[in-house]
Amino acid sequence: MDSQNSSKKPPIGVIGAGSFGTAIANLLAENGEVILFSRRKEVVDRILKEKRNVGQIMHPHVHPTDDIEELCKKCFLIFPSIPSDSFRQVMKVASPYLRPDHILIHCTKGFDIKLEEGVSLIDKKLKLKPADIRTMSQVILEETIVKRVGCLSGPNLSKEIADGQPAATVIGSHFDEVIREGQQAIRSKRFQAYGSHDMISVELGGVLKNSMAVAAGMVGGMGYGQNSMSFLISRGLSEIVRLGKALGAQPEAFLGLAGIGDLIATCTSPLSRNYTVGYRLAKGENLQQIMESSTEIAEGIRTVNICKKLSETLDIRLPIIEITYEILYNEMPIAEGLKFLMEYRKGHDIDFMG
Repeated sequence: MDSQNSSKKPPIGVIGAGSFGTAIANLLAENGEVILFSRRKEVVDRILKEKRNVGQIMHPHVHPTDDIEELCKKCFLIFPSIPSDSFRQVMKVASPYLRPDHILIHCTKGFDIKLEEGVSLIDKKLKLKPADIRTMSQVILEETIVKRVGCLSGPNLSKEIADGQPAATVIGSHFDEVIREGQQAIRSKRFQAYGSHDMISVELGGVLKNSMAVAAGMVGGMGYGQNSMSFLISRGLSEIVRLGKALGAQPEAFLGLAGIGDLIATCTSPLSRNYTVGYRLAKGENLQQIMESSTEIAEGIRTVNICKKLSETLDIRLPIIEITYEILYNEMPIAEGLKFLMEYRKGHDIDFMG
């Protein structure tokens, strides 16, 4: 099926009706019809009745459904926007209805972890190897017959997109037609979409920056200013690049929108869920309180744990990741952690581009 040769454009599908999925659905709806899938019937009913979801007014071209088969049958291009810990399960549910001609461009900034039965990610003795983790594009390829896969990643805070503010993103894929179809679907006068064939780097940039955003929230919550924040962002970028290279990414990719662009946005905005976690920790709440009172998942909490375990296996020093892990999971006082980072002597300014 070729959407460009159709007399009438098929609707675009969005799987996941959280804040970002809803914002993307509204953005796509500026260019055509959209089907928005939620597993929860009450969400679909509320959208139909109130024409709103997660604080956003729904575009009239967005049609909600809790029928994944309907979405897959009617849509040629689909944007999954699902938390990483449930992404594989949703792909398994959608798999019987997906065809080889589908294009899937995911919007999820997290890892899927392959663990033995009975083993938990929070086990402090657990060792993680690169072979144990999957990006969401790899999950799609493993669980479905879809081959034309891409990812959408960049400095894209859902609240700002919902408010109609100008923004840009990157669509990463090995296939030109995936980039082209994605750009045509989502571009507008207020939203630009760039392309990249380095899909793994685009994905990893979006995933790894979440851990730094948690640390940035701690810096903000402690009342420190822009000198401290700039220090954290620049040193955080070096840690992201070192780990990204070990996982197969090209370092140059982290200097673009999906790398430093996304890192700056999520490390400096209180609209970022991951920043908010760190900020609330610095203000005296504990992690359990924050997680129980949050309506949506902050991927950075999980990502810090994964990155810490990967760094141990790969023998890569990641001081910010290590300290953030100690604060999140071992109750290290934030002031003590920041003191350690200030006294950490190893390393050169630009030590990651070689």
